[in-house]
Amino acid sequence: MRIATSQFQATMNRALQDNQSAIASLTAQIASQKKIQVPSDDPVTAVRLSRLAREEAIVGQYRDNISSIKIRLSSNETYLQSMVNDITQSHDQLVWASDGSNTGEDLKAMVTTMTSLRDSLMYSANQKDQEGRYLFSGTATATPAITFTENPVPPQRRYEFTGNTDQQQSVVGNGINQTINVDVKGLDDLLNQMDATITALSQPNVSPGDPAVQTALKANMDGATSALDLISGKIASFGGAQNVMDTLDGNHANVSLSNQTAILDLGSLDMGEATIAMNGYNLALQASYKAYSKISNLSLFNIL
Repeated sequence: MRIATSQFQATMNRALQDNQSAIASLTAQIASQKKIQVPSDDPVTAVRLSRLAREEAIVGQYRDNISSIKIRLSSNETYLQSMVNDITQSHDQLVWASDGSNTGEDLKAMVTTMTSLRDSLMYSANQKDQEGRYLFSGTATATPAITFTENPVPPQRRYEFTGNTDQQQSVVGNGINQTINVDVKGLDDLLNQMDATITALSQPNVSPGDPAVQTALKANMDGATSALDLISGKIASFGGAQNVMDTLDGNHANVSLSNQTAILDLGSLDMGEATIAMNGYNLALQASYKAYSKISNLSLFNIL
């Protein structure tokens, strides 16, 4: 059987190109340590890897959201705890002021402490984050939570809550949202009561037996108790949210580990197998070149 020179050359060139292509593909796989370089290498596995990568990205975003929420809740809890401390201290002052054995000078001496506590509560309520957004204004983060008016109408309401009670939600799981903000609506009532108490205790002839003083002190003590329950309840809810975040984060971590293991199993290259295949293709390529060289030098006049 005779084979035309052109046919022989075409066949050898195709064989050499196939070998070189296989070597190039294996080289790329070994360099990246990934079995699949393009989807056409293994369409089914490529689809599986794409789904796993997408799920891993979603889980990673959930975990990032949880991390940010935990930082924010912790920061809010710190400021709210400061409010609790101020309210508790103001309540102690009010109990002391209600003691009938106090003199007018004793009551006036309490004005400085009460004023400092009132201003401290106002400052804590209007805290901002690093981006200049108010923490306790609900979703109205560009508006102070509580504003002060020098001459309001009615005159007894110099402090007003100017935020809102809307909730900001963050996605922390499939179909799971977590509220990330808090408001201090109700604290303005306490600030106005403290303001009224300070005004009453600042009168020139203040007396512990004065009915107006006793009324202001009683209303302020009740307001302090209510405000303490309000703020303490918000802190308690933060604790519950932190526990939920920890549980969810642990679940997401387990899912992420499972995804990464599956991605590694499906997409990683068996280096031993790839090295053996590479050696085989290299030997085949060398043999093809040698055979091609020998056969190309043959003619009908060669004597075997």
